Amino acid sequence: MSREFKPRVQSRRQVLAAGAALAALSSSVRAETVAGKLPWVPGAASPPQPVDPNVWKFFTPEEVSAVEALVERLIPPDPQTPGGKEAGCAVFIDGQLAGPYGAAEGLYMEGPFAEGTPQQGLQAQATPAQTYRTALKSLDAYVHAHFAGKSFAALAAADQDAVMLGLDHGTVALDGVNGKRFFDLLLQNTMEGFFADPLYGGNRNMVGWKMIGFPGAHYDYRDYVEQHNRKLELEPISILSRL
Repeated sequence: MSREFKPRVQSRRQVLAAGAALAALSSSVRAETVAGKLPWVPGAASPPQPVDPNVWKFFTPEEVSAVEALVERLIPPDPQTPGGKEAGCAVFIDGQLAGPYGAAEGLYMEGPFAEGTPQQGLQAQATPAQTYRTALKSLDAYVHAHFAGKSFAALAAADQDAVMLGLDHGTVALDGVNGKRFFDLLLQNTMEGFFADPLYGGNRNMVGWKMIGFPGAHYDYRDYVEQHNRKLELEPISILSRL
């Protein structure tokens, strides 16, 4: 097994930029809805509540250490941009798993369960929350057995990469869960956390948006509609700054 985790494309920017639009559109976040009847009354909406980065709702302390180490290897820091841990990707995932996404609300979760094609979507019986809980426990047991009793967070970066490469290639087997499926889910959620609005705990200080030049939640862009082939030099704005 190679001891160097190699990204699927050449650069970090290419990896993340490729998933930015998808993450923004298909994020696991569910916004609150405006309740009540017409006529609309100012202030009657129930806006989403900002995630407190100091409060973990789903992960145990041991799981926090593992997930922060995992997201840091998926999105390592560089001189221009912080890594997944500092960007709050683990905080974002924690909030999602503690909410409707973690419970797979809104998805059909009845049998029969069978291996399907990628176009058929989720075919597993376990919810995302159950998948993470089982996978992290099994990952801890695997690392403990193969690396002299260490935890994943305590491994050297090269060893962490080797384990993650094994998950990605399906050569590291986890008890009770498909390791490749867990890796893909973790990668998807990490990218979502890196590009979601900071309101939801990730993309701290809008580092993901700044990296790809995304302006965020500006009110409108009418002044720029006719300015073709020109770089949109706007400082990003978060929904968080509007609450």
